[in-house]
Amino acid sequence: MPLISIVSPVYRAEKIVDLLVQRIVAEVSKITEDFEIILVEDGSPDNSWQKIEENCTKDSRVKGIKLSRNFGQHYAITAGLDYTQGEWVVVMDCDLQDRPEEIINLYNKAQEGYEVVLARRHERQDSFFKRFFSWAFYWILSYLTGVKHDPAVANFGIYHRRVIDAVCLMRESIRVFPIMVRWVGFKQTKLNVHHAEREEGKTSYNFKRLFNLALDIVLAYSDKPIRLTIKAGFIIASISFILAISMVIRYFLGKISVSGYASLIVSIWFFSGLMMMTLGVIGLYIGKTFEGVKNRPIYIIGKKIN
Repeated sequence: MPLISIVSPVYRAEKIVDLLVQRIVAEVSKITEDFEIILVEDGSPDNSWQKIEENCTKDSRVKGIKLSRNFGQHYAITAGLDYTQGEWVVVMDCDLQDRPEEIINLYNKAQEGYEVVLARRHERQDSFFKRFFSWAFYWILSYLTGVKHDPAVANFGIYHRRVIDAVCLMRESIRVFPIMVRWVGFKQTKLNVHHAEREEGKTSYNFKRLFNLALDIVLAYSDKPIRLTIKAGFIIASISFILAISMVIRYFLGKISVSGYASLIVSIWFFSGLMMMTLGVIGLYIGKTFEGVKNRPIYIIGKKIN
């Protein structure tokens, strides 16, 4: 069994794979020669898989997994984790913004008695758009789940075998690796790391994908949206009851001569919109439940090397 396993999901990275492997090998070799690198190609439209094959041929410690189609980053991470054998597992992105040079620092920190060491990007090199929406997303998620989430922490980190085994036991259809790690517990800490600029290309997370990911996370890990609709309904019902009493008193005092058409229409539209929103929230939860009970595979492997 290797001491360290490195898992990296690969997408649109044909120009980066060689450099990624070279830098990982150079840095992890300072810790041990007994390691494995698992590259999971997530249905990439370029020649990323050919590059992975070439590196697997050169070094048997490099292992390749090709998914049958694009399942998503966190599903690709799950596929890699399922095949790890190391006592310690490093998860990192393939774009080299997660610097391989930080692996030794994460490992040394873990030797102080921690089972999870999360890499905290104290100076993110992302665009303002991505940093802003990341902050907004984690702020909303923290509010909805009641648990504080750090926007500077993503997938990059080192995890003990016990942590990875616990995460792999969680087979729900909606996968979000950092949140799953937080849920399983164990002794965790954070370590500030340098965050590099992308070596090549641009992020595949556009606004639509970020929004869908955020929606999936909220629906999978929080029931607060339903609770908020209940609170909103209670508040509106209370206000409506007070207004109804007020209207009855004004009627008997002779202060109401002509019924208001505008207030009636506004009330109808307002409550109709509220009801549709409530039904929509419930429908989303039912839809995610429907996806879960299908019990389909989390991912499908097309090819494996080494």
